[in-house]
Amino acid sequence: MKIRFKYIDKIPPAFRNRYLLTVLIFLLWIVLLDSNNLVARFKDMKELKKLKSDRDYYIKKIEADRQKLHELGTDDQNLEKFAREQYRMKKADEDLFIILTPSEDRKLTRRNN
Repeated sequence: MKIRFKYIDKIPPAFRNRYLLTVLIFLLWIVLLDSNNLVARFKDMKELKKLKSDRDYYIKKIEADRQKLHELGTDDQNLEKFAREQYRMKKADEDLFIILTPSEDRKLTRRNN
C-alpha cells in the first residue's frame, strides 16, 4: 500500500480532485472523441457557409440566364446580336475584326490550353 500512496503524492493536488478529473475527461470527450465533436462541428459549419454562398451565386446566375433566354426568345435582333457576340458568326458578305483586351486574351489562351 505504501507504493500506491507514494505515486499519488507525486500527482498535483488539482488532478487528485475527482470532480475536476471528471470535467476534464468530459471536455476531452466533447472536443475530440465524440462523433459530433467540436472540431467536426466547425468543419461542417464552414462547409455549410460555403454551400450557402454557392447557392446564392447559382440562384443569381439562373435568374440572369432566364432573363437572357427570355430576351433571345422574344426578339430576332437580340438572337442575331447574341450569335455575333458569343459565337462570332457573320453574314456572308462581311468581314469580322476581333479586338481583344489583354484580360480577354488571357482568358481565351487559358481556355484553349
